[in-house]
Amino acid sequence: MDRLLDIINIILKNREKPTLDKISGETDLRTDLGFDSLDLAELTARIEAEYDVDIFEDGIVFKISDIWKKISK
Repeated sequence: MDRLLDIINIILKNREKPTLDKISGETDLRTDLGFDSLDLAELTARIEAEYDVDIFEDGIVFKISDIWKKISK
C-alpha cells in the first residue's frame, strides 16, 4: 500500500493539497481526500501505468479498499 500512498501524495501535491502519512482501506477518495474528477482521472492514469489495471473498468471506486482489491488481483 506504500506505492499507492505515494501515487495519492503525488496527486495531492500537484493540486497543492496537504500530503498524507498514511491511508487506510476506509479512506474515501472524494470525502476524505477531496478528489474531484480531474484528480480521479490522474489517479486512474497513474495506477494504470504502475499496475496495468483500470480501476474504473467495472464501475466507480469510492474507497482505497476498492482500489486495493483491483490492483491485488
